[in-house]
Amino acid sequence: MNNSTPITMKDIAQALGVSVATVSRALKDSPRISAERRELIKAYAREHNFYPNMIAESLRNTRLKPLHVIGVIVPQFTHFYFMSILSGIEQEAATHGYRLMVAQSDEQYQREVAICQSFFENKVCGIIVSQAKDTSRYEHFQRLIDCGVPLVFYDRICTGVDASRVVVDDYLGAYNAVKHLIETGCKRIAFYGASMKLEISKNRYNGYRDALLKHGLTPDDRYVRYCDNRADAELITPELLRMDDRPDAFFAVNDDTAIGIMYTAKRMGLHVPDDVSVCGFTNGQRAVSCDPMLTTVEQRGHVVGEEAANILINKVEGVIPIDKVEKRVVRTRLIIRGSTR
Repeated sequence: MNNSTPITMKDIAQALGVSVATVSRALKDSPRISAERRELIKAYAREHNFYPNMIAESLRNTRLKPLHVIGVIVPQFTHFYFMSILSGIEQEAATHGYRLMVAQSDEQYQREVAICQSFFENKVCGIIVSQAKDTSRYEHFQRLIDCGVPLVFYDRICTGVDASRVVVDDYLGAYNAVKHLIETGCKRIAFYGASMKLEISKNRYNGYRDALLKHGLTPDDRYVRYCDNRADAELITPELLRMDDRPDAFFAVNDDTAIGIMYTAKRMGLHVPDDVSVCGFTNGQRAVSCDPMLTTVEQRGHVVGEEAANILINKVEGVIPIDKVEKRVVRTRLIIRGSTR
C-alpha cells in the first residue's frame, strides 16, 4: 500500500489478517489484545500514516450528523487582518455547511508542525494556513499534500511547496502607497518591513524600491529597517529622525508599525504630516482611532478569507481537482487620510 495514502482500520485489519474490532482495541491499548499484537498493529498504523478520527469517535454514538470541518491556522489572533480573514473564511464555510477548527501558531514553527499533525489526526477535510514567521522547513505541509489533504495558503504563502494560495497584490499596494508619498512632495522615504524570508515582505519592498526608481529617487539602505510591530518602531524610529537628512516619510508593513512611527515622531516634537508623512498597510480599526487618522493600504482581509475557503471547499467537493494549484490575487486600494500631505 502507498504510504502517502491515508488508510482505514479496515485496511490495517486486511493487511495484518485480523478483525477491525481487534485493530480498534489495539489502538486503544485494550488489555484484551496481547502486548505483542498491540505493538504490531500500532507500528503498522504509524508507518502508514493512520490516526484515529477523534471527531468521528466523539460523534459516533450521538444522533448528530458529523460536520464537515476545515482546519485553519492563524499566525496570531491579535492582528486585525488575520481576524478579518478568519471572519471571511467562517462566513463562506457556514454558507456551504462547513465548520472551523482554528488554532494559533503564535509565529512558531514547532507549534505550526504540531497543529498540522493534530488537524491530520482529527481528519479535517482540508487546511487553510498562513505560515509562521519562524517557518523555513516545509515537510509538514508537503506531508499533508502527499496524504491527499487539500491545503490552501493565505497572506503568507509557502514557496517551498506547490499549493493553492490567496494573496493581496502586495507589490502594487506598496508601489501605489510610495507613489502617493512622492507625489505629495516626499523625497527621503523610509521602509519598515518584516523578514525577507516572507514573500509578502519581498513584494512590498520591491514595490517600495521600484516606486522610488520610477520617480527618479535613489533607494538608500540607511532608511530601510526590519521592523513589523509598534514596540520596535518606537525603539528604532528616534535614530532615523535624528539624522541630518532624516526621512520625510515612512512606509510601514502594517498599521501598528506605522502608528508606532507616528507616535514617536509626535513625541519628538515633529508634526504629522507637515514634517513627516506616515503610511501603513492593513486598514484595520486602529487606522481610524489615531490622530491624525492613518493613510494606509486596505488589504480586504474578509475577501481573502472568502476566496481561500471557496477554493478549499471546491477541492473537497470535487469542483476543483485536488491536485490543481489555484492562485488568486485580491486587489488592494490606498485609503488616504490625515497622516500624509
